[in-house]
Amino acid sequence: MTKEMKYRAYTLHNYKELPQIKYLSPQDIEAIEVVGRVLPFKANNYVVEQLIDWNNIPNDPIFTLTFPRKEMLSEEHYNQVLNMLDSDPNDPAYKETIDTIRRTLNPNPAGQEHNIPTLEGESLDGMQHKYRETVLFFPSQGQTCHAYCTFCFRWPQFSGMSDLKFAMKEADLLHEYLRQHKEVTDVLFTGGDPLTTTSRILSTYIEPLLTKEFDHIRNIRIGSKALSYWPYRFLTDNDADNLIELFTKVRQAGKNLAFQAHFNHPTELSTDVVKEAIERIKSTGAQIRTQSPLLDKINNSPEIWAEMWQKQVDLGCIPYYMFIARDTGSKAFFEVPLVDAWKLFSKAYSSVSGICRTVRGPSMSAYPGKVAVRGVREIKGEKMFILNFLQCRNPDLVGIPFFAKFDAEATWLDQLKPAFGEEKFFYEKDNLLGEGTDNKEIWGLA
Repeated sequence: MTKEMKYRAYTLHNYKELPQIKYLSPQDIEAIEVVGRVLPFKANNYVVEQLIDWNNIPNDPIFTLTFPRKEMLSEEHYNQVLNMLDSDPNDPAYKETIDTIRRTLNPNPAGQEHNIPTLEGESLDGMQHKYRETVLFFPSQGQTCHAYCTFCFRWPQFSGMSDLKFAMKEADLLHEYLRQHKEVTDVLFTGGDPLTTTSRILSTYIEPLLTKEFDHIRNIRIGSKALSYWPYRFLTDNDADNLIELFTKVRQAGKNLAFQAHFNHPTELSTDVVKEAIERIKSTGAQIRTQSPLLDKINNSPEIWAEMWQKQVDLGCIPYYMFIARDTGSKAFFEVPLVDAWKLFSKAYSSVSGICRTVRGPSMSAYPGKVAVRGVREIKGEKMFILNFLQCRNPDLVGIPFFAKFDAEATWLDQLKPAFGEEKFFYEKDNLLGEGTDNKEIWGLA
């Protein structure tokens, strides 16, 4: 049995207390001080002691996943903040500069504000309902993480940008919304990380969904990086047993519990404690599905992905998604051209056995939906991307192939143009995404 480990966070305020501070150069420390003023920074003792190779700084992938690097900001923004390091953080001019920089980094990608549902005219700011069958819920008590990923597309949740934050603590509103929306079969608890909250609080949201009046809710999903960044949550934390008991209750109620784990690099699967935590979660009957964005400097090779998928299957997990890093925050540091992403995915996919090929991608979670890059082909003398929707605001469009002009530099959907001389993609015509209409209308429920 894994020995207990007491959680300790390292942030901008105390990272110099790191025993490994000696491995950081003055340039590394400056980058933490500067970039950490704009993008959120937090690591912890498990990440620091068991995952990072301190002899490979700053290029170690887990270090780059959790510690700010200079290149994560543009040179202009970096120098702006560098020149203000001695300023009072409470100075209005300082706050305004930091806020202005943050708002140039596309802090709310893919139009997430359009996904917020209403209940009797009240906006439910802690929920998103983008796809017909699935509701996302952001418990306010879980709006932090055990450590912060430097690529995170929800970084405004942790940056004091209250007008862009998704969070809600009213369990009654969640449950009433679900009572009125029988089309919903899946509830995804997300954040932040919902497993930074206590099992008791999480139970107040989940256990009512196990009763007969919520028979239409078939899948409870939990999106979490706890397995990667704090596997003790499932083993030796004070309420680890309560959490496992909650997972067991979900399965005993006849619901599917899908634990959506975020693993970005094989190193995160290498420790004894994560292997033990995976086994304990599986013992409840839960499925562990794994996902990650493709990230330059972290996992930008087919060999890394093939190794990661194979290790996940070896541990009884189900490879689920390869994402394209969303166009926000430090994306310029991590982005990979779509054509390279497709080539990498194809090579990794073809090098593993069929049991690993449950994974889907590479996929962009864009405003219209999850758009997968299916290939590059030349048709009638024109080179183009073949794309389709794995998920869409309009469920009738899922699976339909469409075509974009080939662009070797493009890294996101909005940089692509329709092929065959078309002015718009097919889903942009005739209001197929239902802009300005009630979701029930576009979902065929009105």
